[in-house]
Amino acid sequence: MTAEVTALEPFDADRQLLGLSRRRVSIGFLNGAHALDHFVMLIYPTVVALEGLYGRSYSELIGLSTGSFVAFGLFSLPAGWLADHWSRRNMMVAFYLGCGASLIGAALAPSLMALALALFMLGIFAAIYHPVGTAMLIESAIHRGRTMAFNGVCGNLGISLAAGITATLMAALSWRGAFFVPGIVCVAAGVAYVWLIPDETRQKTARNATADVPLSPAVAAVIFGLFIVVALAAGLVFNTLSVAMPKIVDERVSNISLIEIGGLTTAVFICGAIAQMAVGRLVERFRLHVLFAVLAIMQFIGVVWTAYASGMMVLVALAFTMAATYGQITVNDLIIARYTADAWRGRIFAVLLTFTTSSIAVLMIAFLYGRGGFALVLGATAFMALAFMIAVLAIAYIAANVERERVPHALPAE
Repeated sequence: MTAEVTALEPFDADRQLLGLSRRRVSIGFLNGAHALDHFVMLIYPTVVALEGLYGRSYSELIGLSTGSFVAFGLFSLPAGWLADHWSRRNMMVAFYLGCGASLIGAALAPSLMALALALFMLGIFAAIYHPVGTAMLIESAIHRGRTMAFNGVCGNLGISLAAGITATLMAALSWRGAFFVPGIVCVAAGVAYVWLIPDETRQKTARNATADVPLSPAVAAVIFGLFIVVALAAGLVFNTLSVAMPKIVDERVSNISLIEIGGLTTAVFICGAIAQMAVGRLVERFRLHVLFAVLAIMQFIGVVWTAYASGMMVLVALAFTMAATYGQITVNDLIIARYTADAWRGRIFAVLLTFTTSSIAVLMIAFLYGRGGFALVLGATAFMALAFMIAVLAIAYIAANVERERVPHALPAE
């Protein structure tokens, strides 16, 4: 009998190693998808910031992407629902291939209306990642803090590289090439994903229906309401700064070339990536709600600073703001995961992402920029950062009480 058990051990070890290898490959694809998701959504804002298309002004052209950002928020809810009821893996296949096809369609668009349609389709498929990919990542992660932080860094890299790579592709291939090349990359990644990642339909029925820290219905309702405020305010701050960054750098840092604008914008976003890696370590040492509150305060200070800064100092202010903004994204996701059951995470992330409403940020930029420039745009952004900070402080207060009450029950009886 002992010999039989011993004979099975190498097989079991190989099976565990195979499972770990597949987990790492899956997480690698999810990290790459996060980078691509943010990258593809910022191609058009960078293009219109650096080149006037069809003889239109910046305020007119930036408004054209409204449909794309509306779809990015609106379609996250059905994406999360489909993933929870059908297959998260197959939804990620649709993300890769759909984004690729939409980008190629934008590159080949014969008119402004065709380009708007391609951008709208891009928003639909790009909406898949956050409710689906984030839920998959939390399900697969062993060390959630580090895994989520690195995934956030990958998203930041997508944002960071969008301006620089798009500017380079525009200089080398024209604005159509700036859409076409990433489209081919997305399609190739989708084909590889289908080949390497098996369907997880068999696993979806085993998802946990109990949260790590269960909440009473009243507390859960209050926190969910506050998170809607957080999602709306954070989405406006995040998307306003991400979309407008190349133009802010162009206007407030004088006498620089197109390539330098893209490079400086990339450098600012990389500061956010570095900060997010640090936050991934900090979540293992400090309570999540405390970090959340500190980062919210930092973000508000950073936005106000950016509104008044000029010259090279605006780059320092933007870097500080990005560090806080992207750091809080990791903590935000981890707090949601802590108080939400895995079986519901796709839909919860989707509902909250619906309220980030990227489209409002684009409309706000187009409306306010034409009436008061970036002084007015950043003033409105500071107001939203203040609302975010107040909601986060309220969540931190409630979470502190929940965790304090939970500690006595977690201790073993003597």
